Amino acid sequence: MSKRGYLSRYLLILRKLKQKPYSSFEELQDHISNNIEFLLMNDDSLIIGFSKRTLQRDIQEMRNLYCIQIEYSKSRRGYFISQNEMENMNFQRMLEAFDMFNSLNLSRDLTPFVHLEPRKSQGTENLYRLIHAIRNKFEIKFLYQKFWENEETSRTAEPYALKEFKHRWYIIAQEGKDKKIKNFALDRLTNLQLTNRIFERSSSINLEAFYKYSFGIIAPTDEEPQEIILSFSREQGKYIQSLPLHTTQQVLVDDGTEFRIQLKLYITHDLIMEILSYGPNVKVLQPVSLMESVRNEHKKAFEQYSLGKDKQVQSFKK
Repeated sequence: MSKRGYLSRYLLILRKLKQKPYSSFEELQDHISNNIEFLLMNDDSLIIGFSKRTLQRDIQEMRNLYCIQIEYSKSRRGYFISQNEMENMNFQRMLEAFDMFNSLNLSRDLTPFVHLEPRKSQGTENLYRLIHAIRNKFEIKFLYQKFWENEETSRTAEPYALKEFKHRWYIIAQEGKDKKIKNFALDRLTNLQLTNRIFERSSSINLEAFYKYSFGIIAPTDEEPQEIILSFSREQGKYIQSLPLHTTQQVLVDDGTEFRIQLKLYITHDLIMEILSYGPNVKVLQPVSLMESVRNEHKKAFEQYSLGKDKQVQSFKK
């Protein structure tokens, strides 16, 4: 069987155990049999048959390759996925990746019915080496280009963690020049090298606490997080409820006409831009400083369209 065929079978097993924990072997076997057409689409050379020996081999492979722990409960007489909260998050992402891989490989010509968003590389080709550097405390060197700069600069840093925000990956590192914690977007990072220098992590740096009240990748070091209250329209509130803005989100009002939430966050540029993206469907109720920041940004945007008729015509002619 091809590797894609194996991955497809792993996916069916994982989906079944996610949907029904403590499934028996017979239930897993039936699930595989009922989805044999799906497996054949991914590997037409597949040999039909799913034994207990095959299941044990699959469990071992998923443990070795993807760190997914599948165990058997004698008391519940079934198999289940054993995870903590972080492992569960990784597991969900892995299932998404499996689904995407299998779906996009079912046909050579997907153009008529799958419309992918055109975008540049996210720099994920460096993820494995960066994780290796973080785990083994290797100093890294790379070239980096900021959006507002025309040239790349050489950087040397001690990598601490990886962070994702809005479909971008960042390496959180302590740069050698000033020993400050900074973030570097992987899509703007090139020529990554792992040096032979082993560094010692500072015990005073707690990244979980550092980003606890951050929206995005900016974490002010000289400010306190604020109690923020936002009022959303009924329609927009449904989206905010299904996909919370932050882990600190608490619902204050949900009466069919208004959806009001409370957050505890640093007031940063990323947060202001997020609030502005909802336009008239959100109103900042507190704090006053955030209300003023959002109002001023809306005012600047409005003024771009409030030119006199003659000035508008001259502007278009230019």
